[in-house]
Amino acid sequence: MQPRPLAPLALLVLSAITAVANVATGAPSAPGATGGFGPLAPPNPAMGPQGTSTMHADSGSSDSTPFAGPGTGGVTVSSTSLRAACPSILMGTDGMPVAVCTAISDKTPYVHLLDPQTGKSLAQMKLVKSTTSDLAGGIYSYIDNLNRLVLVNAAGELMWITHQQGATGKWQLTESQSVQIGFDAVVGLVPDYQGRIWFATAQGVAKKRGAVVGYYDPADGSIRHRALRTGEQIANSISSSPRGVAVASTYALYLFGAAKNGRPVVRWRRAYDRGPARKPGQLSWGTGATPVFFGPRTGYEYVTITDNAVPQENVLVHRTATGRQVCTVPMLGTNNSGTENAPIGSGRSVFVASTYGYKYPASATTGPSSPASAPFVGGMQRIVVGARGTGCAVAWTNAVRSTAVPRLSLADGLLYTVQVTRTGRYLYTTIDAATGAPVSTSQIGSKRSNTLQMVGTIAPNGTLYQGTITGFAWVMAGSYAASR
Repeated sequence: MQPRPLAPLALLVLSAITAVANVATGAPSAPGATGGFGPLAPPNPAMGPQGTSTMHADSGSSDSTPFAGPGTGGVTVSSTSLRAACPSILMGTDGMPVAVCTAISDKTPYVHLLDPQTGKSLAQMKLVKSTTSDLAGGIYSYIDNLNRLVLVNAAGELMWITHQQGATGKWQLTESQSVQIGFDAVVGLVPDYQGRIWFATAQGVAKKRGAVVGYYDPADGSIRHRALRTGEQIANSISSSPRGVAVASTYALYLFGAAKNGRPVVRWRRAYDRGPARKPGQLSWGTGATPVFFGPRTGYEYVTITDNAVPQENVLVHRTATGRQVCTVPMLGTNNSGTENAPIGSGRSVFVASTYGYKYPASATTGPSSPASAPFVGGMQRIVVGARGTGCAVAWTNAVRSTAVPRLSLADGLLYTVQVTRTGRYLYTTIDAATGAPVSTSQIGSKRSNTLQMVGTIAPNGTLYQGTITGFAWVMAGSYAASR
């Protein structure tokens, strides 16, 4: 099945969602804990810049960036209302931010091309609305090596979207190509290192089959897929490394690859403790984490997720090559051990943030939770893999009530996130990644600045873009803001 051409190719990108942090108190780091973050995995040749080309920064979902953020000094905080929640803000090599947002009024998804100087929407494109989910319909997307936004809409069309400026100076978003892959409700999308575009669906097309994992190959137009075991669903995005594509179902962690005949194959499968039910502060039953590749040598020798065990959830680390479990570490305490967010993986470190008890919109959750509700306590934790790749230890724990997926800057050694205070204020927050101690905070707003556990992205110029329930906030270092 070949893609149908619609218009000339042009450059397109999404702007990186800004990370903001909850106020917290940092506990002393473990004896001998050091930095040593990175390296990133090799750049994926089919994708745009590392740090800004996917919701989780890169194809390995490391949530790490090579760029320094706004830092710990004076900052300027601005906000843009798009009357929509914006969980994906990406950016290609041309520096033009692109956001995939869901309208507050009717849950219709839109693509917005943003002005990097003013934050205003320069152009928008309406996408097909999902009839089954607030999250499907292009939310998990990426920027490719030609600066095109790539997504699957709610009608099952794989789309390449470009942006260009017309003769009159007006910007346009254009669908340059599309191909029907035959599956809707796609919740994960990533290219592998050979250029095949992998996808994962939320559930199976028949009640007796599990969710579907497959790929479209631009080289010959073929579409290959296979179903998971009966009852297995997928509720998070997927990740790729030179070793293969990692997928976390509601039962197990997988590493997929392509056989010589092109058939998708399971290289290994590792079941995890999925617990008795969805926890409050999670969207679905099972892991809340997108798989994350990381490692101190190649940047992908390990892959990590969280399970859903009770009374404490665990951080699980596996060797990418074999699936052998390196360690399992209980996460935080019994009153805040649960997360819907992907970990950060860098060097030998894994960072996790609690969302246990966090109140998501009821329409976004699947099935009842147990217990029915719980206070949102928050808290973050850094776990370090042993120097010889055996065992793990907790390096630090803090009490930050993070309401965004944090992002680690390899350039300045800071974690960037948003925290919410007990009085409902949302604060841009920086944290020393080596020690866990909060370093600085600045207010970004109150109720309309709710970051809804969405991820933030740092642009090459240091601007932090953070999705909110009404649009996005952007944070700039004082010196940069003054020069605008």
